[in-house]
Amino acid sequence: MAYQDTDQAGPAYAAPNPVPPLYTPEQRARRDATRWTVVQGVLAPLQFAVFLVSLTLVIRYLATGLGYDIATLSIILKTAVLLVIMVTGAIWEKVVFGQYLFAPAFFWEDVFSFAVIALHLLYVFALLAGGFAPETLMMIALAAYAAYVINAAQFVWKLRQARLSVEASK
Repeated sequence: MAYQDTDQAGPAYAAPNPVPPLYTPEQRARRDATRWTVVQGVLAPLQFAVFLVSLTLVIRYLATGLGYDIATLSIILKTAVLLVIMVTGAIWEKVVFGQYLFAPAFFWEDVFSFAVIALHLLYVFALLAGGFAPETLMMIALAAYAAYVINAAQFVWKLRQARLSVEASK
């Protein structure tokens, strides 16, 4: 006897619940209307460019022993850009979601952002405290950069999900 498909869909056959959209229509309207969205859109690739240059300089120093001062300056610049994007991102979250940080839509990205900031600031504090070998400082910077890459990937993934949910709803 052949299997006969019936249209009787019980609980076992229920379609999975779709992932809720990242933004409500009101939040999307606020996101699209605020200048802070543009600010984030400019700062994110700027920060990534600073990161790539700094990473190159840090690796160059670790590989050759040359360029410690410029590598150090690049790490400080990367940290400054990170702090600016975090502050402006908190303002963006306030405008879009009504709270400065840890809005449900970006909760885990914000949590991990604090780890990224902590590692960057650890580098700065270790630099200012003195007594650390340059190689140790550069390894702290590399740890901060690895965390930054993970955090950037979180945000890219989240924004991709948002784009896909908008396309699916059309």
